[in-house]
Amino acid sequence: MLPILIADDQRDVLEALRLLFKGEGLACVAVDTPDAALEAARTREFGAALIDLNYSRDTTSGAEGLDLLARLRALDAGLPVVVMTAWGSVDLAVRAMQAGAGDFVEKPWDNPRLLSIVRNQLALGAARRREQRLARENEILRGAEDGEFIADSRAMGAMLEMLRRVAPTDANVLVLGENGTGKGVIAQLLHRNSPRAGKPFVKVNMGGIAETVFESEMFGHTKGAFTDAKSDRLGRFEVADGGTLFLDEIGNIPSSQQPKLLRVLEDGEFERLGSSRTLKVDVRLVSATNADLAVDVARGAFRKDLLFRLNTVELRLPPLRERHEDIVPMARRFLARFGQRYGKPDLVIPPSSERRLLAYGWPGNVRELSHVIERAVLMASGREIAELDFSLPTGETAPTPTAATHALPAPESGAAGEDLSLEAMEERLIRRAMERSGGNIQRAADALGVSRQALYRRLEKFGISGT
Repeated sequence: MLPILIADDQRDVLEALRLLFKGEGLACVAVDTPDAALEAARTREFGAALIDLNYSRDTTSGAEGLDLLARLRALDAGLPVVVMTAWGSVDLAVRAMQAGAGDFVEKPWDNPRLLSIVRNQLALGAARRREQRLARENEILRGAEDGEFIADSRAMGAMLEMLRRVAPTDANVLVLGENGTGKGVIAQLLHRNSPRAGKPFVKVNMGGIAETVFESEMFGHTKGAFTDAKSDRLGRFEVADGGTLFLDEIGNIPSSQQPKLLRVLEDGEFERLGSSRTLKVDVRLVSATNADLAVDVARGAFRKDLLFRLNTVELRLPPLRERHEDIVPMARRFLARFGQRYGKPDLVIPPSSERRLLAYGWPGNVRELSHVIERAVLMASGREIAELDFSLPTGETAPTPTAATHALPAPESGAAGEDLSLEAMEERLIRRAMERSGGNIQRAADALGVSRQALYRRLEKFGISGT
């Protein structure tokens, strides 16, 4: 439980309250001036505050305490505050409650009543924090992956053995693999098989966070921190406290923000944007990328000390073309899912169509297989999925990232492209550009003649990832 902040100018009062709360197992921090109370509230989090309304000698107006109340509320709107004074009156109590006080205590106080009020306010503050955290979790976790996973191939054996060993630990893990190989699913498996499984799993797409809002998204902000900050907001680290934070496309983190991430990884501490209060979290970090971070380190685009923090353990996820035994089982799993979704639960993949799936190179890996099966379910006219329903290139070996070029992919012509809608043609063109650029968003954007931001919006629209 968070401690109680006590502010009173009389040392005997502070000591009496400290001993009372200590006997009830309640921690507290005692200060004797409004300025000291504000400084304490800026530097740490409290469960509630118990403040006197008068501090200067012979003062009875309560103005000092009301001012402190307002400033504490401005600093932390969710902090429950109980006010107390030896010069209590109904009028002063009403003014304090209207200013945001949770309750009012008159000196000399009755111990049982004071303890009851403080416990109620501590519980109220905890409930507010839980509600805020749950709301932010729901916002972040909406649309999370379902985590289906098939890995019976020999190529996955070594990776799975490593996963079994590292999952029960708190070690930071860097998952490496091509686009669409299922790095997010591996991150979820690490979380579900760890002691943190009952805590939040929070995913952040680092390629989708603009540099201008990075601190707000990752560390949160306070009301008024910038123009649109109309209320306090938790960052991803706070939401993931006690659980796992998954940083997808970690290679896309801007250079200017890397030191801030490094600090959190080193000591678990950060400040919300607009606040000087240092917060501490306990987060297990899992990162993923298809980039060669060693190359990025060599050219100065990625900090070496940050890489060391991220890759305590590396898991390399093989591409789908090296997981031959997994292709058909995955296709059947996707078929069951999309068949149910589109009202075609009896569809099957005949042996001839399975052979077609096995013959293809799958440059887009598991994500491409999912899209192909979904499209085939929509196009199927009978109970069996025909080879043509897959719409796979005939006699074409899919390019691998090492064979990528910077050339703009030529639009398809003839009957194969005439039946496609404009949106489908756009998706196909973008997929080809991403394949030939080895998944590099900037190179693909240059080839297509669009900005990185414009391409990124289209990648999200079509469910395509890149670096």
